[in-house]
Amino acid sequence: MSANPVFARHSLGILCYLAGVAFFALNDALGKYLVGDYSVAQLLFVRGLGAVAVLVPIMLVMRVSFRLKGPWWVHAIRIGLQTGDSYCFYFATWHLPLIDVMTFYMSAPIIVTAISGLFLGERVGPYRWSAVIVGFVGVVIALAPGSEEASGDVLLGSVIALIGAASFGVSLAMTRQLRDNHPFSLVVSQFMVGGIVGAILCPLGWVAPTVTDFGLMLILGIVAAGCFLLIARALALAPASLLAPFQYSAIFWAGLFGWIWWQHEPTPRIILGNAILIASGLFVFYRERRLAVHVSDKVEQIP
Repeated sequence: MSANPVFARHSLGILCYLAGVAFFALNDALGKYLVGDYSVAQLLFVRGLGAVAVLVPIMLVMRVSFRLKGPWWVHAIRIGLQTGDSYCFYFATWHLPLIDVMTFYMSAPIIVTAISGLFLGERVGPYRWSAVIVGFVGVVIALAPGSEEASGDVLLGSVIALIGAASFGVSLAMTRQLRDNHPFSLVVSQFMVGGIVGAILCPLGWVAPTVTDFGLMLILGIVAAGCFLLIARALALAPASLLAPFQYSAIFWAGLFGWIWWQHEPTPRIILGNAILIASGLFVFYRERRLAVHVSDKVEQIP
């Protein structure tokens, strides 16, 4: 089969997205480690410093414009959702194991797929919907809701995680809508605002960090920036509905980091759920390769 430019572009988008999700999981593991001793606002503030300190010089060298294209209110909503997502995630990891929070976040692909069809003009066919739903079944198996008695902290963490997942899903769809912007411009703007919000709130619970922890907070910002850059690039290359099922790969990384850092050993249901998640992602990629059709950048064919 001859090389197809659309398939090549979408494949690169998938690879960027998978890498971004892996960075996301590393960011989340670092955040969970730090949030036990420091407030979420403090993490957002120092994380923002680390991200901006690295990204702005790169933008200046590359001569990337800081100007954002598109309606200002769309950017404002996206940045607000991204900031809210980060706050919710770190707060939820304070109350729940990392893999549980990540599993709640796996509702985001369904949100992305639905929004992509309703608001982005992407025609989402039954195969993509099937992959998203099958992947969510894998999440349910992995988490096994109701398998343990839920305390008040667990319920609070679960609700916050679901709110964060909704914010994350909608913000991804809006990032796709704003794909004419340079990824650096999108990411710097959200970290600047997140850092300002953290700076306003962190004096309420500021704890003087050790040199090591302060360095980890800065690294947290760099890792998070890398994650959002990869995801923004992926959404510029491929439809949000195509990328959505690959969000499920986060559950694998959450299980791996949870095992390495906190010795949370994966249970048989976690392993089975992950196998289903991986299969759903591979199915989407197989369908995309088999079709290899030329499609518009604005409206995707039904696979």
